Amino acid sequence: MSLARLRFKISMSLDGFVAGPSQSVNDPIGIGGMRLHEWIFPLAAWRGPQGEAGGEFNASNAVVEESIANIGATVMGRNMFGGHPGPWNTAEPWNGWWGDNPPFHHPVFVLTHHARAPLEMEGGTTFTFVPDGIVAALDRARKAAGGRDVSLAGGANAARQYLAAGLVDEMEINLVPVLLGSGERLFDGVGDDLHGLELVRTVAAPNVTHLKFARR
Repeated sequence: MSLARLRFKISMSLDGFVAGPSQSVNDPIGIGGMRLHEWIFPLAAWRGPQGEAGGEFNASNAVVEESIANIGATVMGRNMFGGHPGPWNTAEPWNGWWGDNPPFHHPVFVLTHHARAPLEMEGGTTFTFVPDGIVAALDRARKAAGGRDVSLAGGANAARQYLAAGLVDEMEINLVPVLLGSGERLFDGVGDDLHGLELVRTVAAPNVTHLKFARR
């Protein structure tokens, strides 16, 4: 049986940033960072899973639908789960950015340097905190995915680690025609070698261009 693929998707500005400057607990994607995601909010493919009716139909819908199909587990970095660096506050543990009913509805494995008991949320999402590194997190996610693929949700630091290790099988860059000027870059330190990932598809859509890379 072949291993589940690790599939990564992220929105990025023309100048290479995936989050704006001054990221904080109150502004997790930084100043101007929300501009990177405005293309997706009107789409029917986004609104439907949120329980909202209607929405626009354009070339991005098929890309979004493909990106969430056949996903059985997710891996993410500590900051994407929810800031507050350092040891967890066990007296008042924080449950992250995602609300009482996170949108994943499957197991999520969070990279962290500090152990914490699993966190069960509504809708079938359980956050499991993995202090043993990126390979251990991916192994656990693949086992939990039940034969389906694993989504790498980011953020940039986690993505760079998996890219540098050659563990990403598929990458979708949603390139947004805005300039953030500063913030967090996706490819800092990665170099020009994407470890076998090649551009296999380009889709132009309103306010975004989707660039898909995969291992041939």
